[in-house]
Amino acid sequence: MRLESAVAGDVLERILSAYGFTMQKDLSDKLGIAKSNVASWLQRGQVPGNVIVQCALDTGSDVNWLVTGELAKASSVTQGSDLKGKELYDEVMSNGGKPVLRRLMDAYGFTLQKQLCELLDISSGTVSTWVRRDYFPGDVVVACALDTGVSLKWLATGKGEPKISEPEAAPISRIPKFRFESGRLKDSGHWTADPSLFNTPTDNAEYIEGVKYSWLIDRSPNEIGSGRWFVIVDGAYDVFDISRLPGSKLRLTNNAISYECAIGDIEPYGVVLFTLEKNI
Repeated sequence: MRLESAVAGDVLERILSAYGFTMQKDLSDKLGIAKSNVASWLQRGQVPGNVIVQCALDTGSDVNWLVTGELAKASSVTQGSDLKGKELYDEVMSNGGKPVLRRLMDAYGFTLQKQLCELLDISSGTVSTWVRRDYFPGDVVVACALDTGVSLKWLATGKGEPKISEPEAAPISRIPKFRFESGRLKDSGHWTADPSLFNTPTDNAEYIEGVKYSWLIDRSPNEIGSGRWFVIVDGAYDVFDISRLPGSKLRLTNNAISYECAIGDIEPYGVVLFTLEKNI
């Protein structure tokens, strides 16, 4: 929704709600302008953009919500001051009546008070009493926060972001898993891994589980270099720390054996990225 097409009366209501004001005079005093200026916004059908920006900066309210009343696209803005104890209590209680009613309706996506009354199974007279007495319906505010996922701080005070940011789920890769037994690799399903474990994105990763050690390997390299490798020797799989020697020779070392051979005597299976050791 563009600023020009926003309903001025609704935008003004949300600005009053954000500040915790119930009267246009309170807003005009806050902005240092004549009350007639505020009334003229409704006549022209548009609230000045600089007023919306100032409200967002003053209260920490989301600009998108101020303009459209929508909560789904909440963006980061300057947060309001953090109060505690009696100061926070006083601020919450001063946001009763019409301001909190406005936020409750926006949280639920309602356009009519009747919709809120039907949802909560309360009379329209009860809601009218909230407005008339500047009453803060704490039980309804808590229920709305639980019901919609909207920020309780925003519902209660009008400050901060309407929506609570959900943490992004960490990406997970499912890679083939094998059990290493007696020189053979046996299919053992899949293993989930964080992609950040790999130096570069790879579709050729495998997880090999042994008795005492397990290995995360990358099968992409096809030329053996110095490092730890899974190789095939005479048809059997094994893992070695390999050093390249002059004359196209290799030195292979593990806990059981150490020897030298020609590069052509072994077949590379995969380079080891990580070795995991079981301690129990």
